[in-house]
This record gives sequence, C-alpha cells and structure tokens, in this order.
Amino acid sequence: MTRFTVNNQPVEYRMDPRTPLLWALRDASNLTGTKYGCGTGDCGACAVDVDGTLRLACQETIGALEGNFVTTIEGLSKDRSHPVQQALIAANVPQCGYCIPGIVMAASILLRNNRNPSEEDIKAGIPNICRCGIYPRLIGAITDAARIARGDAPVSLDAPSQVVEPSD
Repeated sequence: MTRFTVNNQPVEYRMDPRTPLLWALRDASNLTGTKYGCGTGDCGACAVDVDGTLRLACQETIGALEGNFVTTIEGLSKDRSHPVQQALIAANVPQCGYCIPGIVMAASILLRNNRNPSEEDIKAGIPNICRCGIYPRLIGAITDAARIARGDAPVSLDAPSQVVEPSD
C-alpha cells in the first residue's frame, strides 16, 4: 500500500507501487482533470504539483511518492478562483482545453516561485505543448496572472479578455 496526500486529503492506494501517478489519480481517485497526453513526459498534459515542484504524473510512480503532497488541478481551486485560472479565462486562452490543466499547474508553480516573471521566465517555466497554438495569448495571460497574484490588478470574469486596472 502506498500512502501520500492528494489535494490535502490523505490517500492510500492499494495498487502496484509501480503504477504511474496519472492512472492512480484518474482511475482510483476519479480526479480526471490530470490528462493523459503522450505518456512519455513530453507534452505536460499530466502536470501536477508534488511538494511545490512541477512533476509529470505519467512519469511518477505512486511508490516513489510515499509521504509526499500532490496537488492536481482539482485541488488548486474548486471555483476557478486561482489567479492563473482567472487570467486564462479572462483572456479567452483555452480552446480545446485538453492541455489547460497541465498549463495551469505549471503556471501556478512558476508564479509561486517568481512573482514577476519575464516573458523568457514564462517560456522556460511552461514546457507544456498546446496543439491549438495558444502561446501568444498564454504569455500575456500569465503576466496578468502574476499581476493578479501580487494584487496589482483584479480580473473581471464578466468581461472576458479584460484585466481591470485599479482606479486611482
């Protein structure tokens, strides 16, 4: 049996310790926000937060995570209130949405470690592949998310694609 914490809840998986985290999350815990993309660790669709570090769930075995804390897209915020989620929605970034959970997780970790990332920092911190080609809008949205996280600008979800500037 393998024990660790997922989205602030202790879990015990009665699965082979060699089982990839991706399948434990999706099949045993019914946390389907973490997506299967390539299975080789190249696309980032399965990105999760393990103790504050971006990890690819298709490449991590549950046995290697004993005692760790895992956060999935479902655990980031239940109501899409995380600054990254707000900014992506406001900028109308998601298209098909398949890569978005992994991108949100990568961006949330980036912003936790760097509250004012440059465009180069964002490109380096978001290794995910998006087949829809959202990259230009994604850079701006993550920049906006950093501003939201710092309290420099609230987001209005009633008016998509608008970061509301604070009034003086």
